[in-house]
Amino acid sequence: MNSISANLNVMIKACEKASKILIRDFGELEKLQVSKKGPKDFVTNSDIKAEKIIIDELKKARPNYSIISEENGIEKNKDETNFWIIDPIDGTINFLHGVPHFAISIALKTKNEIICGLIYDPIKDEMFYAEKDNGAFFNNQRIRVSKKNDIQECLFAVGKIKDDLNLICRSSGCAALDMAYVASGRYDGYFQKNLNLWDIAAGILLIKEAGGIINEIDLSNIRNIKVLASSAEINAKFIEKIGNF
Repeated sequence: MNSISANLNVMIKACEKASKILIRDFGELEKLQVSKKGPKDFVTNSDIKAEKIIIDELKKARPNYSIISEENGIEKNKDETNFWIIDPIDGTINFLHGVPHFAISIALKTKNEIICGLIYDPIKDEMFYAEKDNGAFFNNQRIRVSKKNDIQECLFAVGKIKDDLNLICRSSGCAALDMAYVASGRYDGYFQKNLNLWDIAAGILLIKEAGGIINEIDLSNIRNIKVLASSAEINAKFIEKIGNF
C-alpha cells in the first residue's frame, strides 16, 4: 500500500468495520426495517447501524473532531476546524431494491478544504481514496481521469437523464460512486444538482487528485449542491454542452 496518513488509516478501518454490517444486511433484505423520511428519502436500520459504527471508530481515534453525517446531522465538538463528513450508505434506494451499487463515503474537511476522501463499495470490494497533494487511488493503484477528447465518445453519469443534450448518459443512483468512477476514468464526466455534502465530499477530492476538474463548491453548504465534474480533456466542451442545467 502506498504511504497514507494516520487520518486516512482511521477512515479505512471504520469503513471496513461498517461494511461487514452492510454486506450481511444486504443478504437479508427482507428483514430490514425501513422508514420514510420524505418523498424520496428512506432510512434503514442498516444506515443507522453503519453510521454509528463509523462515528464510534472515528471518535476513538479523534475524539475532538466535529462531525457532519447524513442521519445525525451536524455535531460540533471541541475541534471545529476538523469535520468528518459521513454517508453510511450512498445509494440507499439501490440497497433497498437489492441492486449491488451503493457505497460508504467518508471525508475529512479541515477549515474549508477536503484533505482526505474515501469511497468504498462493499459488495465489489472496491476502495477509492485520495489525500490532498498525494494523488488518488483505487485498491492501492494510482488512478487518473479519462483521456478521451471527443465528447461524443464519452460516457457521463447524471442524476436525471436529459435526452436533449445528445450525450451518452447513465443514472446509477449513487453519487459517490459516480464521482469515484469519474476519478478512475470509468466515466468521463458527471453532473447533478440538489446533492448533499455527504454525498460528494470524498468525491470532490478524488476527482481533483486524479487530475479532473470540478466546479467551485462552497463547503459551508450541506444541501442543494450542484456538481459539474469531468476530465480536463473535455471540460470546456462539457460545460458548453451542459450550460446551466
